[in-house]
Amino acid sequence: MENQNTGAQAPDPACDVAENHLSEPEPYGLIHDDSPPTAPFTVVDSHPAQHEKRSLTAIGLAVHIQSLPAGSSVDITSLTEQFPEDRTWIPHALRELEAHGYLRRDRVPTPNGKLTTRTVWRNQPGHP
Repeated sequence: MENQNTGAQAPDPACDVAENHLSEPEPYGLIHDDSPPTAPFTVVDSHPAQHEKRSLTAIGLAVHIQSLPAGSSVDITSLTEQFPEDRTWIPHALRELEAHGYLRRDRVPTPNGKLTTRTVWRNQPGHP
């Protein structure tokens, strides 16, 4: 085949582990094959990503929210237009994030008198 995907090749075992960007191999479980980022990237706090009482949908939404610049829309309509999840999953995930203190949504008036939602994200609830 002419157009083979060569990006998924196994590392050469003869190469140095550090040269392949591999963490020290363990006899079981996950091995990270990490490369330094070459494009804009987001640092994700492990606290929300590893929270044991949250759904994967809420964890994914938490990572997405952390990657957004200030002022971005994180309302239900915007998120359901952006992602394939059913319209019921996103509100559920937002409520999960609120229940655990990661997210706060406040209704605030705009200068023309309409109400809008201001969303506040905290990557570590309870920390000052």
